[in-house]
Amino acid sequence: MAIITKIEIQKRNKERVNLFLDGEYAFSLSIELVYKEGLNRNDEIDSEKLKILAEHESQIRCKNSALRIIEKSCKTEKEVRDKLILKGYEDNSINKSIKFLKEYNFINDSNYTKAFIREKLKSQGSQKIKYTLIQKGISKENIEEELSDLNKENEKNIALNIAKKKFDIIKKKENDNYKISGKLYRYLISKGYEYDITSEVVKEIMSLDEL
Repeated sequence: MAIITKIEIQKRNKERVNLFLDGEYAFSLSIELVYKEGLNRNDEIDSEKLKILAEHESQIRCKNSALRIIEKSCKTEKEVRDKLILKGYEDNSINKSIKFLKEYNFINDSNYTKAFIREKLKSQGSQKIKYTLIQKGISKENIEEELSDLNKENEKNIALNIAKKKFDIIKKKENDNYKISGKLYRYLISKGYEYDITSEVVKEIMSLDEL
């Protein structure tokens, strides 16, 4: 048996508390469970039994929270994990929730990567797409594999269409071809296009303007 010496509300998650037994931190649990079990400071409790109950309760809440996270849009494993950490869940509950999501294919980094690349190629270059996916926790190996079959000519054509629209906007404010080409170059680089594609596209657009 142990004595509850402190019940402290968590800073990141006001719905959970840290429980201290015999003067030391023991584990966290929901405020709901505290009220349900009628726990108060100085109460004597069976610490092991309460810990098992708290862990089970935390796992259920964590899993439900994970399902809400992916409810509105697809997420990578890292994105879900980071959000659960911010909500104050412990590693064990998070790992079990992630395992559950994977088992039922609610998160699948490989499928996410394919869909993300397919969608973003309509408006971004491969370099920006790669950087964004790395930030989302996708491995470089996975990204490189999915981008290996990328049609560079198709990517260039998309870049050309994007650059033409930007050129028309710049042309209304700028007459100096050197400055126009510089702005186009920086714009395409910012969109994530590689140096070779960017150079070819800028040269092509500027040559068409000279005709």
